[in-house]
Order: sequence, then C-alpha cells, then structure tokens
Amino acid sequence: MIQRIQTIFLLLAAAAFFSLFGLDFASSNAEHAGFLSDKAFDIQDHIALTVLAVLGGVLALATIFLFNNRTLQVRLGYGVILLAIALPVAATALFYGQFSALPSNVKLTYGIGLAAPILALIFTALANRFINKDEKLVKSMDRLR
Repeated sequence: MIQRIQTIFLLLAAAAFFSLFGLDFASSNAEHAGFLSDKAFDIQDHIALTVLAVLGGVLALATIFLFNNRTLQVRLGYGVILLAIALPVAATALFYGQFSALPSNVKLTYGIGLAAPILALIFTALANRFINKDEKLVKSMDRLR
C-alpha cells in the first residue's frame, strides 16, 4: 500500500537524486575551462549526469505507485539502485577524463553531492527490503486461507 514505510524510503531516494541539482560533486579555487568553468563540478556539467539523476528520481517516484505489483516494484527498485551506482561512476569517469588537463595550482574540495547517490542507494535498498517483507506476508496469508 502507498502508506507503507517503503514509500518514505522511495521518496527519500527520489529527493536524494533531485537534490543533486543544488549540490556540487566538487569545487575548485580557480576557474578552468571545461567542467570547472564555474568553479564547481555538478550534474549540470554533462548531459549524461543530468539524465541519470532525473531518470533515477523519476523511477524512484514511479515505483511508489506500483504498490499493487510488488515484484515489479522490486525490479524497478533494483533499477534505481543501478542508476545510483552508475551516477557516481559516470561522474568520476567524466571528471578524471579531464582531470589531467587541470593545472597544478587548482585545488579541489569534494562536495556533499557525492553522498547523495549513496543515500539514494541505501534508501532504495531499504525500500526493497520492506517490499519483500510485504510480499512474504501476503504469501503467508494466502497459505493460511
């Protein structure tokens, strides 16, 4: 049902994905051409990162409303987990692809945006756990009838 605890976890996972529009992965002390042209590296620096974040958030929200089909809900939850893994991997690959072009005087500080995909992964895993608990409960009730 929609008022279950997994709904809260999926909302938190979607919020973690959408929070990336305001949070940076990294920031620098100086401007540099490419990703650090605005002194910040965030998801808006590359279209692939933006698509992954939006897709993860929308999929987490869509999963909430599939409470009648728990097996599909779990599968979509695994999709959200894959997107939560793919986002930092893609961000790291894109950043370090241009990292060699940075001058040595540019100092990087990592931002709180690095934690958002990890939080989304944790919240989705917890939601899947509670969805599986509900599925087991329903199956056990069917055996009792």
